[in-house]
Amino acid sequence: MNKKQKRMLARILLAAALLLALAFAPVEGWPRFFLYLVPYLVIGYDILRKAARGIRNRQVFDENFLMAVATVGAIALALYEGSGDYTEAVAVMLFYQVGEWFQSYAVGKSRRNISQLMDIRPDYANVERDGRLERVDPDEVAVGAVIVVQPGEKVPIDGVVTEGSSALNTAALTGESLPRDVGVGDEVVSGCVNMTGVLKLRTTREFGESTVSKILDLVENASSRKSRSEDFISRFARVYTPAVCGAALALAVLPPLAGALGLWPDAGWETWAYRALTFLVASCPCALVISIPLSFFAGIGGASRAGVLVKGSNYLEALSRTRIVVFDKTGTLTRGVFEVRGIHHSRMKDETLLEYAALAESASSHPIAQSIRRAYGREPDRARVTDIRETGGSGVTATVDGHTVAAGNDRLMERLGVEYIPCRGAGTVVHMAVDGQYAGHILIADVVKPTSKAAIRALKEAGVRETVMLTGDARAVADRVAAELGVDEVHSQLLPADKVEQVERLLAEKPAGARLAFVGDGINDAPVLSRADIGIAMGAMGSDAAIEAADVVLMDDDPLKIAKAIRISRKCLSIVYQNIVFAIGVKLACLVLVALGLANMWLAIFADVGVMILAVLNAIRALFAGRG
Repeated sequence: MNKKQKRMLARILLAAALLLALAFAPVEGWPRFFLYLVPYLVIGYDILRKAARGIRNRQVFDENFLMAVATVGAIALALYEGSGDYTEAVAVMLFYQVGEWFQSYAVGKSRRNISQLMDIRPDYANVERDGRLERVDPDEVAVGAVIVVQPGEKVPIDGVVTEGSSALNTAALTGESLPRDVGVGDEVVSGCVNMTGVLKLRTTREFGESTVSKILDLVENASSRKSRSEDFISRFARVYTPAVCGAALALAVLPPLAGALGLWPDAGWETWAYRALTFLVASCPCALVISIPLSFFAGIGGASRAGVLVKGSNYLEALSRTRIVVFDKTGTLTRGVFEVRGIHHSRMKDETLLEYAALAESASSHPIAQSIRRAYGREPDRARVTDIRETGGSGVTATVDGHTVAAGNDRLMERLGVEYIPCRGAGTVVHMAVDGQYAGHILIADVVKPTSKAAIRALKEAGVRETVMLTGDARAVADRVAAELGVDEVHSQLLPADKVEQVERLLAEKPAGARLAFVGDGINDAPVLSRADIGIAMGAMGSDAAIEAADVVLMDDDPLKIAKAIRISRKCLSIVYQNIVFAIGVKLACLVLVALGLANMWLAIFADVGVMILAVLNAIRALFAGRG
């Protein structure tokens, strides 16, 4: 509870105590009026001030104006009638302020929960100087500097581990509780918490460009993009408030005027004035104006808890209507990392063939060469290798332990005059020849992410009607991955412009009201991410351009989170619609009862404060939409 909330609570308790004491005070006439004015001003001076400011700024029709008119009018009626019953006016203001305090506390609680979930902003970075660690502002650390992260500290800036090993808690970024083990050479993103060993990192980005800064910027600016539901509430409030003020004025004037002319039973203008004032109290649209934005804010927080960053409530609403999901392949459904998938037709032991390939490729930085060396599992002994010659687009030849070794594609084998055996598998094939004789081939392919198949299945269970994969890879590779995952439609050998063309076609063919989401991670995906109804980017390994162009970012690159994001959006939207129907329904019912004289000021208080409290409580449920 902050200072403002504490002061408001103190005012509420003081006004309630004074109101209770005055109920037993044997005072009549003007002294009674002035005594009741004390608790009224204690609890309502800020409402009266805001109402006066609104009138002065020509922004009259808001809840402060309604409460001021209703309560001042009730006091004026009591004075006119000489009843001395000022309790109702003070109680209306008191209960309204109770509702405002509760709303303020609930919103503050929601914001604190989200702030704790996203409490990843580092306060400092450790830089080693003269053998001592010095704490500096992360903004002052240059790219390429070496920083030290000790156990229990947050990683302040993105970097690569140069010394040490540890386990990292990535829950604030990805929503996953399992720690991630890192060692020398591994990339580490800012915002993670170092759990065990001391790490030395060489920074790869400035703090302003680091992962933690971009996440915080996304969350802080998410509320600036309004959904259609929020726009509807804003438009509704602008029309609704003047309308109910006009209706209240008509209720106060027309029936007694009709009664004076003999056209209506004359109940007295005091009765109708009281009903009009009660009508104003009941009409306050606080429940809608407060709970709808809070629902979206909490929904974005619930998605953040699950490792899904949504850049605005309009995108959260669009996610709920997603019916087509289009995927890039490499880095999205697959890891984007090549691995040896098999050794075929080997004329020697598989281990020996792989060893020769690793030694021949020991000087190459090509991803294919790196995958062969990883499969070999040891650092190649460069002393055993001489006369390495690399032919661009074909492969490499070298002398290994005195043997001539060639590793490459079909063109290299044809150039060397070696008869090779074609591979039926889908992927990149590295043919091997030793001393001019064919020795077999190694099949290398991109690895499908372990959750990709489950992600496609979960999307269909979530109501997505069509899944599509677009890739620049060869047709055989694309077809194999699509068949393995259960993707409905696949298009291969596409350039970036071709991907945009395919998305344009799908957008033209989609049903009215449906939304198309594109999921990608590379720089070449940025145009498609921008063109789709909803762009979803991989945040951990995705390019800056893709993350910038996207509307939704998956912080752990897990495609299974897409279905989860859709479920979160639908739960959030259901809460929004519940609040709209509930608040408007109860309001209209109470307004009719008040106009007919079947409800008094106390029911009006429930219609205003009670509905607001219930709607806010319901809205906070969206904060936990990401659980499970």
